[in-house]
Amino acid sequence: MVFGFWALLLVFYIFAHEGKESATHYLDSRNFTEPLFVFAIMVIAGTRPILQFVAYVIANTARMLPMRRTIALYLLVMAVIPLLGSFITEPAAMTLAALMLRENILKHAVSTSFKYATLGALFVNISVGGTLTNFAAPPVLMVAGVWQWDSAFMMSAFGWRAVMIVFINAIAVCVLFRSQLGNIEQKPEKIDKVPLPIVLVHLAFLALVVMFSHHPAVFVGLLLFFLGFTQAYERHQDPLILKEALLVAFFLAGLVVLGGQQAWWLKPVLLGLSPDAIFYGAAGLTAITDNAALTYLASLVNGLSPEFKVSLVGGAVAGGGLTLIANAPNPAGAAILKGQFDVSGIRPGMLFCGAAGPTIVALCVFRWM
Repeated sequence: MVFGFWALLLVFYIFAHEGKESATHYLDSRNFTEPLFVFAIMVIAGTRPILQFVAYVIANTARMLPMRRTIALYLLVMAVIPLLGSFITEPAAMTLAALMLRENILKHAVSTSFKYATLGALFVNISVGGTLTNFAAPPVLMVAGVWQWDSAFMMSAFGWRAVMIVFINAIAVCVLFRSQLGNIEQKPEKIDKVPLPIVLVHLAFLALVVMFSHHPAVFVGLLLFFLGFTQAYERHQDPLILKEALLVAFFLAGLVVLGGQQAWWLKPVLLGLSPDAIFYGAAGLTAITDNAALTYLASLVNGLSPEFKVSLVGGAVAGGGLTLIANAPNPAGAAILKGQFDVSGIRPGMLFCGAAGPTIVALCVFRWM
């Protein structure tokens, strides 16, 4: 809400000093395709049929692994679901992972250190796990079009490293807390399964929105058809995450409005930094702002080298788990899991400590592999 509020003040200022035409011209000159796309993809990917389908695949895969089911389930939730965020979007992956952790792991009698280690690793893994494609992670989405990064480039520059990071972090937490995980007993739960045709329709809408991600007239139209479909088959739906998706889109739209006035100071600052400096600087700054804000502002600057761009995005996503505000999906995960912590909620210092190790792993892999 803060970014949108300041964007509103900026538009009021332009309107008061330069008139209606200048204010509307400035807004018309901004590109709001990315915020609109994030809204559409979040609404579709966060539905019960999509989430239930992914949860079903994860649960059945866990049964086939040659290890205790609880440990296998935990490993898959912490490693595979963050990587699925590259396809169903990071906010949807965060929602699914947090729900599965809450219902299967964290509601049991486990230590506080295990809870914070899990939360920190989850936040970091979600942040880096969305980098296999160019449309699912907000910090990548805000620069992919400007810098002409396609999914093939993302996989070569970030994707295989992201796979290493999420599995190293997930395995490390599993090994450190294997005794606690081994003591958790899983009880089968009865759920109201969504019919397969409904799931297939949802997957088709998701694929079509991704396919036409650069054409808002098309994917917004698809979203409207999708809303009609969910209304017609309401019994197979949970409440759509319209508010959550709108707030994320509102935040990104605020960045777009504010960012148009930032190039005058940002260009000399960025051009004066080395790729190493911007890599570690972005990781640190992400903790006190949002990684999408950093990458979007950088996209306004011309003349950045390819190495500089990769370093900036790598640092921004590596630091995305250190605080609740470092990455857009973090508040969603915290809202789902906060009831599993003490009465004071999630403590920022403990979260930082829990995410420090996974963040160091991400920094090392992105920089030195």
